Amino acid sequence: MNQQSLQASTSAPVVVITGASAGIGRATAREFASRGARVALLARGREGLEAAAREVEAAGGEALVLPVDVSDAAEVEAAAAAVEERWGGIDIWINNAMATVFAPAEDIAPADFHRATDVTYLGAVWGTLAALRRMKRRDRGVIVQVGSALAYRSIPLQSAYCGAKAALRGFTDSLRSELLHDRSKVRLTMVQLAAFNTPQFDWGRTTMGRQPQPVPPIFQPEVAARAIVHAAFHPRREWWVGWPAVQAILGTRIVPGWLDRLLARRAYEGQFTDEPLPPWRRDNLYEPVPGDHGAHGRFDARARPASWQSLLDRHRGLLALGATTAACLWMMRQPRR
Repeated sequence: MNQQSLQASTSAPVVVITGASAGIGRATAREFASRGARVALLARGREGLEAAAREVEAAGGEALVLPVDVSDAAEVEAAAAAVEERWGGIDIWINNAMATVFAPAEDIAPADFHRATDVTYLGAVWGTLAALRRMKRRDRGVIVQVGSALAYRSIPLQSAYCGAKAALRGFTDSLRSELLHDRSKVRLTMVQLAAFNTPQFDWGRTTMGRQPQPVPPIFQPEVAARAIVHAAFHPRREWWVGWPAVQAILGTRIVPGWLDRLLARRAYEGQFTDEPLPPWRRDNLYEPVPGDHGAHGRFDARARPASWQSLLDRHRGLLALGATTAACLWMMRQPRR
């Protein structure tokens, strides 16, 4: 299924995005809106959702605000029904909502493990099933799981998040086989991301006493948004976004034990700045942090606006054509004997 076939099926694609109030979800909503999509925005924080809706409409799309806690299957199902009632169907569903805890595993309370898993893993499961109930009736649609290189290469101090993303990958692979068995035309794709400059590092729960940060190199959320939108219109099994994600995934396949030891030495300091946590800091594990937090985090000065790896991956056909053309021209210029 490509962009042309989706647009042929409806006046404008209907897209549902969870975790749409901030970060990558917010940037992805803008990217879809720039293509004229109708975008349903799901998250807990109404202020962020309302701001995201204004950005969607300013970019040329149509917005629907739906305050939802994705850990609640009934709320997700009700949101999907509201989208269907408003626009008649769902073409693309993006599972992006997440929650994390920065702490050694033994310091994470059982309730916090439960909550991070409910949001990051089960929230995507509930979203997927709600989308499937509607897409299978029409025998078309695309579900995009926003994953992470950490679904393959776990790192210390994020056991809850890494475990949830790995579980999501396993769920998605299982469901993909079921859809193939049913000869369904509904497509699944997973986008495995590197490190991005989002507000999660200001509101993720932590026991470490210092300001969390994405492990450098850091990319701007628009890099992920462009990749997610491309994946929705060109769904293949997986898309890897950012060269560090490629290195982490391939490295885990080749030298997992060496990476375990490397991360034990480097990943503790790499996930934190020298800045102490302010005493007034609030986290969003159980309740949204009030206000509109936008797509970007605090690391704009260090974040990269593009990923050459992701760009080349999205245009690999043109790259292959260019390489073939260059080879042919080189051969034509060789002296004849």
